[in-house]
Amino acid sequence: MSTLVKSNGIPSLRSMVEDFWNTDRFFDKSFFNTETLPAVNIRETKNHYKLDVSAPGFKKDEFKITTEDGVLTIIAETSDEKNEEKENYTRKEFSSSSFTRTFNLPDNVVEDNINANYQDGLLKIELKKSDKKLAAKKEVKVN
Repeated sequence: MSTLVKSNGIPSLRSMVEDFWNTDRFFDKSFFNTETLPAVNIRETKNHYKLDVSAPGFKKDEFKITTEDGVLTIIAETSDEKNEEKENYTRKEFSSSSFTRTFNLPDNVVEDNINANYQDGLLKIELKKSDKKLAAKKEVKVN
């Protein structure tokens, strides 16, 4: 096989072929992961950091929000199952959806002042700023 020389930042034919056949990527779970991560807007105000997470289709009790070692973790899981039995047929349908998002927190976030609210498919998380450091672990209640 002929090898093309890398020029102007374009990879050689050999490196493209080697990358294509690189089997390591087949064992990376993210390669097969079809989970769609929700969009997140993050903004900073004078006294807070605010996260808006677009997560329609969930109920507020299906969220688990925790902080540990300076990391905010948002987990949401939902599932639904429908069974319909009639004289001539049985219909069963089920669905499930989940996601996990993690964010490294700045040192000036106080864990006792993290609030979360879920309404109309939007999870709003407000993290209060302070001179104190984040404690080791905390679970946040979603209102």
